[in-house]
Formats: sequence, C-alpha cells, structure tokens
Amino acid sequence: MSKRALEADCPMSKLMHLLSGPWTIYILWILGKNGPTRFGALKRQIAGVSSKVLTERLRMLEEAGLIFRDYEATIPPQVTYGITERTIALTPVLDELAAIASSWYGEDPCLPPLSTSREAKVPMAKDASGSAASVPS
Repeated sequence: MSKRALEADCPMSKLMHLLSGPWTIYILWILGKNGPTRFGALKRQIAGVSSKVLTERLRMLEEAGLIFRDYEATIPPQVTYGITERTIALTPVLDELAAIASSWYGEDPCLPPLSTSREAKVPMAKDASGSAASVPS
C-alpha cells in the first residue's frame, strides 16, 4: 500500500485535512461561542474573509457534518449556521487554542472575553436528527 493510501485511511490525516482550510477553525470557534448565527453576522465577525471563501468553508463544514444550515424562505432569505453534536467534541480543543491565542495576541475583539463567554451564553447545537441540544459547559 502506498504512503498516500495510508494517509488517506488515517483518521488524524482526515481530521487535519478537514480543519486545515482557511478560516475553518475560526468559523467553528465563533459558531461554538455565539450559537446559531446568520451568514451576514458571521461574515462581519471574521475580518478579511470574502463571501466566496466563507460560503465555501460553510458548505464544506456542513457536508462534513460539523455545522448545520437552517434556511428560511423569507424575503430576504434567512440562512443561519450553527454547530452540530460532532463539533462539540472539538470545543475543548478550540477553547485551548483560543486561550493560547489570547495569551499571545490579546482577547478577540469580536467576542466576549474568554472568562465569561461560556457562562454568558450557552449555544444550541443540533444532533444528527436535527433536534436542538444544549452545548455542555
């Protein structure tokens, strides 16, 4: 078996490939902290991301089962994104990365301070069936 075939079967390789795209980890962290968020609000919180790249990342994360997309056929249409149960397993890792980033670069001005963000708002996630479930603290 070739090295590429082995890497393709390696769960860690698959996870790193999924998370290594531009803005991916930051998108998951923001959705985990803020709960379900509309596209426009999400774009405003991620300075420098283009609509095209954000859309690509969100589609990829939805396809991977890490986020859900809730579409309401209103005028204008309302599209909301949030984390799924699968992403909740990443929450401790994302929180640790956020703590390191804050210690190196300071608090994220787009979000509440890390010390209060989890207590201030417990976001909702959806499980595989689409039912809402509270994100554990």
